[in-house]
Amino acid sequence: MRRREPLGEVDLATFVASVALASPVMTASGTAGHGAELGAYIDLASIGAVVVKSLATYSWAGNPSPRVCPVPGGMLNSVGLQGPGVEAWLSDELPALEASGARVVASIWGRRVEDYEAAALLLAHAPACVVAVEVNVSCPNLEDRSRMFAHSPKATGEVVAASMACSRPLWAKLSPNTSDLLLVAEAALSNGAEALTLTNTLLGIAIDAERRAPVLGAGGGGLSGDALHAVALRAVYECRAAFPACAIVGVGGVRDGLGAVRMLLAGANAVEVGTASLADPRAVSRVQAELVSWCQRHGVKAVSDLVGDANENWRQKGRR
Repeated sequence: MRRREPLGEVDLATFVASVALASPVMTASGTAGHGAELGAYIDLASIGAVVVKSLATYSWAGNPSPRVCPVPGGMLNSVGLQGPGVEAWLSDELPALEASGARVVASIWGRRVEDYEAAALLLAHAPACVVAVEVNVSCPNLEDRSRMFAHSPKATGEVVAASMACSRPLWAKLSPNTSDLLLVAEAALSNGAEALTLTNTLLGIAIDAERRAPVLGAGGGGLSGDALHAVALRAVYECRAAFPACAIVGVGGVRDGLGAVRMLLAGANAVEVGTASLADPRAVSRVQAELVSWCQRHGVKAVSDLVGDANENWRQKGRR
């Protein structure tokens, strides 16, 4: 077998629906702060985008400590969406991100449908550096016995429709903790979402055997890291097969270039690096560099050529 010669340049450009990105590698909401914190370690303008921690219309103190703990294969977190609120973020945090040259994806959350609409309205006149809004529907719906919006196609559709008030492209960030993922995804897309972000964390709990009690202050939390990767890949793969024309952002356990490649092959147009950044604040740049190296070794000239290839190969074999 003739050895394939490495290539020099790799075209990293991608589109997430209407949003053009110079690279498919972004930070993940909740792991890169609200502002330019990672700018001390990486060139924020060199990555696809900075996806900031989710914001409500109001400031929110979050959950009691302890809020994070390591578990086999990853970590549990119960930070509880602590944040300053959209208005404070716009005035205090966004200017540093804008000055860095970063493309920014804002993330919003709420406890009622009208909370999302109010947060979206506050973003309607944000600077042009805010290229999209990610709608975090993995939140308790106080009007539905605190059931997660993301577990209900109807509630998800209502939230996405209300969030259209931001006048920005919408990405719906969905939960893997439901057997109705495809129905929820369809509701998000049919109500205005340009893209699906797949996925949020898995529900989990850690027990302190000595205290005979949960480790985290709020009891349970969200599982992220390596243990989530296969679950997120499956969500991306199934949604790409079900909605071949939609845009997808893959997130969950991407800690190296190979993890990013897998997400792209499963059907993601772009990826987000989350938990890896907590251990290594340079992780997102490293993942991007490793993605380029993988493409060079495998003769891939453009990362867009990888998108959905695993799905396509499976279909060509007559298997689903």
